[in-house]
Amino acid sequence: MKPCLHIAIPAMAEADFLPSAMAALLQQQSAYPYHIYICVNQPESYWESKPDICQNNQASIAYLQSLKADIQIIDKSSRGQGWVGKHSGVGWARKTLFDHIMRIAAPSDIILSLDADTLVDKHYCQAVGDYFSQHPKSQALALPYYHPLLENNNEQANNEAINRAILRYEIYMRLYHLNMQAIASPFAFTAIGSAMAFRVDFLQKIGGIKPLPSGEDFYLLQKCCKIGQVGHDCATIVMPATRFSERVNFGTGPALIKACQGDVKSYPFYPPSFFESIAQAYGLIPDIFENKPMETNDFLDFLETQFKDKQLWQPLRDNLKDLPHFRQGFHEKADGLRILQFLKQRYALGDLNEKECLQANLQKHLQEDFPYQNLQETPFDYLASLREKLFERELAVRKMQG
Repeated sequence: MKPCLHIAIPAMAEADFLPSAMAALLQQQSAYPYHIYICVNQPESYWESKPDICQNNQASIAYLQSLKADIQIIDKSSRGQGWVGKHSGVGWARKTLFDHIMRIAAPSDIILSLDADTLVDKHYCQAVGDYFSQHPKSQALALPYYHPLLENNNEQANNEAINRAILRYEIYMRLYHLNMQAIASPFAFTAIGSAMAFRVDFLQKIGGIKPLPSGEDFYLLQKCCKIGQVGHDCATIVMPATRFSERVNFGTGPALIKACQGDVKSYPFYPPSFFESIAQAYGLIPDIFENKPMETNDFLDFLETQFKDKQLWQPLRDNLKDLPHFRQGFHEKADGLRILQFLKQRYALGDLNEKECLQANLQKHLQEDFPYQNLQETPFDYLASLREKLFERELAVRKMQG
């Protein structure tokens, strides 16, 4: 019997985007049964401070009810139903959806995490269901993604600025993924909340999702990498909207706002040499296990400083008596968060030139040179072409990752 797919969608002020997203979901051609759950949400206090969002949410509920489709609405927006206190944001909306589905779904079912502004093709459900059927050892899936560019219209100048910003952000994310995969890091994934899927029994095992105000997708996938197996190669692509958003502290929406204001320092192009330092540390794991004297390594030194412990690995040696388990323990400490912190610190301390960083990355991953001084001065067509090349390269890498 085929597993049932449960599509979980948080929505806040999404009345303009929901019709397109629902049209895409309701035309699915899938041999797998699927159900849609939408948590329309906002803090209760918004009825006083941001009534426009509340009215938008009420319009979303009315629209969803008019569809008369298999859509379950979880109302966390009507008067008296909104979030109270710290229990708010997309993290709580995803948790509410996941927890509800885990209570009613079969252990073999699949939860698909989507967003209300994200488009999918008509084979989305079939492709995700097929992936888990064909990969029984995978407990989670980080799907390929692609942000559509805004069309030129009366706001052409503003749209071009937003398009340039999303292209830069995607180039940053894809280079990060490619560099992490090149060093065989267990944390070579891209965390996008609208591009994830999980087995229900695995989510139950790890306690579901932690309801953080931002980054809940990153921490969930990182936890999955530590405990299970995350897949990356799926025969469909999700297409999140290219739009400004201030509803989370970091991620695509805030990145676009910062980029359009000229602030790109939060999303730099880390040179491959930074990742090579991490790869060197990975190669030293057998020596660390045996407590052999070693040469200095930047990443290992960073970890000792970060944890404020010069004997960081001794408890692992005491408790994990063979190399495979020690290696796993190493990666649980030196996880994706620590890697990102290391890269950010090292980048901040260096006197790095964007052109040189891009040049090194493009030579490594595309075997070509970067012909401009920086991305801000590059022609738009070049940016779009570079995104396409890195997208194709990443798809090839995802096939190798499985």
